Amino acid sequence: MKSNTDVDTKSAAKTGKGPTLIVAVEQNFPQEERIINDTLAPKLFSGTDLFWIQLTKISVFRNWIVGLTEKILPGGWSCFLVRKCYIDERLLEAAENREVEAVVNLGAGFDTRLYRLEALSNIPCWEVDQPINIAAKERALKRAFKTVPENVTLTGMNFVEQEIGESLKQSGYQAGVRTFFIWEAVSQYLNEASVKKTFDFFAKAPAGSQLVFTYVPRDFIDGTNLYNQEMFYKRVVLKDKIWQFGFDPTTLGELLGRIGWKLVKDLGYNELCDRYVKPTGRNLDILQIERVVYAEKVGDA
Repeated sequence: MKSNTDVDTKSAAKTGKGPTLIVAVEQNFPQEERIINDTLAPKLFSGTDLFWIQLTKISVFRNWIVGLTEKILPGGWSCFLVRKCYIDERLLEAAENREVEAVVNLGAGFDTRLYRLEALSNIPCWEVDQPINIAAKERALKRAFKTVPENVTLTGMNFVEQEIGESLKQSGYQAGVRTFFIWEAVSQYLNEASVKKTFDFFAKAPAGSQLVFTYVPRDFIDGTNLYNQEMFYKRVVLKDKIWQFGFDPTTLGELLGRIGWKLVKDLGYNELCDRYVKPTGRNLDILQIERVVYAEKVGDA
């Protein structure tokens, strides 16, 4: 097991903007070709980022940046979009049916869903991320809204060195309320000890809570199956060492069961692309090195 100091949190923090930047560029596609609708995403950016977003209103530049992303990470463009579509659907369903009393977005980055989904406007929400990302997010929200919406609390913490429960408690979160947890594109950047701490936190959630998270298969992290992503593996696992942890899909249900959660869905991006990309008529690669889980808390750990 790696020690906490082996986790490169600074490099992980730099990935916070990327997915939402792709969402912002996606808004420049014609409505009928757009995979996700998010008019807020472009408003969170400034400077060079905003310049590129504006530039991709021209189709040749838009198609070039999609192609470049696909060259670096085949399936990378669609994966960021379809996983957000799926999480949004699950969250909206829970909120509209009044199944949860709070939302906690762990590793929120520049994600916009807590601000653009009207059904969440009266639900207490928390966004948790590294302090440098939270500070950047606060500045971006103030550009867009002049202030951070009252129902959202921004919480800065280091997932490796600090406890999620304690950090949230200090931010006003009450652990006994049914909560919708989002853990999107975080686990691969942590080590085993940090993932265990996160699961210990999930174990304390009350019955009726819900969880959506993404994960990388363990066989990609350990190099036994590279899923035709050799160049990407060499960069993020071998060279930069920022991806450290993966789950075994065959034992994930059992692992969740031990902490009182029921695995409801474990989806690959082929299924999500059929649902969200196929109707647009666009031909995009499908990412094989990440999956999305939906789970429900059914009892005590």
